[in-house]
Amino acid sequence: MDQSIRAKKIYRVTLAGGVINALLVTLKFIAGIAGHSAAMVADAVHSLSDFITDVTVLLFVKLSNRPKDKKYDYGYGKYETVATALIGLALLAVGVIILRDGIVRIVRAMRGDEPPAPSMIAFWMAIASIVAKEICYRFTIRVGRKVDSQAVIANAWHHRSDAFSSVGTALGIGGAIMLGDKWRVLDPIAAAVVSFFIIKIAIDVLRESFGELTERSLPIEVEEEIVRIASSVEGVGGIHNLRTRRIGNYYAIELHIRLDGSSTLDEAHDKATEIENLLRARYGERTFVGVHMEPAEKRRHE
Repeated sequence: MDQSIRAKKIYRVTLAGGVINALLVTLKFIAGIAGHSAAMVADAVHSLSDFITDVTVLLFVKLSNRPKDKKYDYGYGKYETVATALIGLALLAVGVIILRDGIVRIVRAMRGDEPPAPSMIAFWMAIASIVAKEICYRFTIRVGRKVDSQAVIANAWHHRSDAFSSVGTALGIGGAIMLGDKWRVLDPIAAAVVSFFIIKIAIDVLRESFGELTERSLPIEVEEEIVRIASSVEGVGGIHNLRTRRIGNYYAIELHIRLDGSSTLDEAHDKATEIENLLRARYGERTFVGVHMEPAEKRRHE
C-alpha cells in the first residue's frame, strides 16, 4: 500500500475516534458528577486516556511514515512502535488508577460509609458509551489490520477496553439503582472488576511493543515462509543465518544463500536481486532485504 494512502487512512480513523472520545469525555464527566457515580467518573478518565492516545497516534505515525535518511538508515518505523508502547502504558495506568479507586470505595462501604446512590443519567450514559466505543473499535481495528499498523490496532483495543469499562459501569450503576441502597457498593465493585480487563489488555499491548523494541524475531511461520520464497529461486542451494525483525509496519530481513561455486558475479547478483524482489512483493516495497551469497562448494583448481 502506498505510504501516503496508508497515512491518510490512519489519520482519518484516528481523528474520527478522537472526536468521539472528546465528546464522550465531556458527557461522562457531566453524567458521573451529576449522577453521583464513581464508576462513571472512572469511565470518563478512561475515555480521557483514549483521547490522549488518539493524539499520540497522530503525532507518532506521522513521524514513522517519513522516508529513511542519513540519520535513520532503516527509516522511522520504530516511532510507531513507541506510540504503541505509550498506549499500553496509558492503558496500564488507567487500569491501576481505576482499581485503586474502586478498592478504596469498597473498603469505605464495608466500614459503613455508603457511597452516594447513582442516578439514571449515569446509567444511560454508560449504555450510550458501550454502543459508541464498540463502533469505534470495529472501524479502527478494521483499518489497523488493513494498513498493518500496530499503533492503530492497539488504539482499537483501547476503544474496546473503554466499551468493557462501560459495560461494568452500566451493570454496577443499574444494580445499585434497582437493588436498593444496600447495593450501592456495586458501583465501585464494577469499576474494580473492569480495571482487571483494562490491565490485561495493557499487558498484551506492552508485551507486543516491547518485543519489537528489543528486536524480537518475526513469528516462526513468517520466517518459514521467507525460507520457502528464497528457496524457490532456481540455483539457490540452501538458506541459513536468517535474521528478521519488525520496524513499525515493515520487515527487515537478512539471510545467507548458497549458490553454485562456478557462478559468475553477475549470475550471483541476479539471484540475490530476484530473492529481494520476491520478498518485497510479498511483504511490501519498504521491506529491508540483505542477501549474503556463499558458494555451495569451493571451486576446484586444476
